[in-house]
Amino acid sequence: MATGIKDKVAIIGMGCSRFGERFDAGTHDLMAEAFNEALQDAGIERKQIDAAWFGSCLDQINIGNSAIPASLALRLDGIPVSRVENMCATGTEALRGAAYAVASGAADIALAIGAEKLKDTGYGGLPPTYKGTFNDLWMPLGSAPAGFAQLADGYRTRYGISREELKRAIARVSWKSHQNGVLSPKAHLRKSVTMEQILGAPMIADPLGLFDCCGVSDGAACAIVTTPEIARALGRKDMVTIKAIQLSVSSGIESTTNTWDGSHVRNTRNAASRAYAEAGVTKPREQISLMEVHDCFSITELVTMEDLFISEPGRAVHDVLDGFYDRDGGGVPCQVDGGLKCFGHPIGASGLRMAYEVYNQLQGRAGERQLKSPSLGLTHNLGGVPYQGVAAVSVLGLH
Repeated sequence: MATGIKDKVAIIGMGCSRFGERFDAGTHDLMAEAFNEALQDAGIERKQIDAAWFGSCLDQINIGNSAIPASLALRLDGIPVSRVENMCATGTEALRGAAYAVASGAADIALAIGAEKLKDTGYGGLPPTYKGTFNDLWMPLGSAPAGFAQLADGYRTRYGISREELKRAIARVSWKSHQNGVLSPKAHLRKSVTMEQILGAPMIADPLGLFDCCGVSDGAACAIVTTPEIARALGRKDMVTIKAIQLSVSSGIESTTNTWDGSHVRNTRNAASRAYAEAGVTKPREQISLMEVHDCFSITELVTMEDLFISEPGRAVHDVLDGFYDRDGGGVPCQVDGGLKCFGHPIGASGLRMAYEVYNQLQGRAGERQLKSPSLGLTHNLGGVPYQGVAAVSVLGLH
């Protein structure tokens, strides 16, 4: 029986570039920006890194394929470097590769880096990607806003929630993120907005208005991991360890059978259940100190609060409106740094950007955003659409 990697891997360094319209920097520059911060944080030299995992999703429009761009940008001479891609979970997938290498003993010190540069396309949404064999069959005319708008309808129907009440709740999700993003120096968007602005914004895919959708961005984020024993030898006392990293990928059940009602994301529930088991979390609503979740759309964040078993089924609307997920609401703060809503979504970087916020919060380094004594943080990514996708959940905590 698998025993997992709980407390077998310590994070000793993290870095994150400034996110935004980075026309001043190429993807290599963004990676170097994040990597240099992580190296300084870890207090090691580049030559001490044994292996690296590089996450990028849309290689054809920003950096090119293979792991060579990362090796060139970071001057990783002669060590194994692997490129990984798993849709919006790509950054967490890179961290999973590095962490598993350390936990297995294949590497003493490993690097995970994720990067994406999407603003140079001149297009406000995601560019078309290689479609593979089956996407014309499963998603011939799909779009991300439309796919998640269907989640809103499924959720509302399942729990008998009025359109107006759900619209107020998802608007408050976006309002919360913008309130928090003001305090994040590296965020793409740092401007608070009012509920009236959100509710009155142009409609993108009913009920999702403009402020219910995150944008794309340019950015990179990075983590350096090792064993707790090596971390102590390096002088680390404020140690953050990985309690769990779990992944769940659609098998087609959602879109090819009638067992799924469209009100939740099955893969998030699978990944969360396994992550909690690996981390030893039995009461997530009480034990999790903060969350960074995949708020590609405001309805996604709201439903995710239930899929992570923090809110009871059908109760996330009320928890959101009651302020349970606010930074100072006394519950489980969600998107303390502003989330995808304020950082934007450079796909390969987002998972590691979320871990960067949790890591800094656990070490008391989050500046104006700092929470009082957090001990256990969670990150969540969701790639694809609710009826066909990939979900990743990681749990990080003090050792």
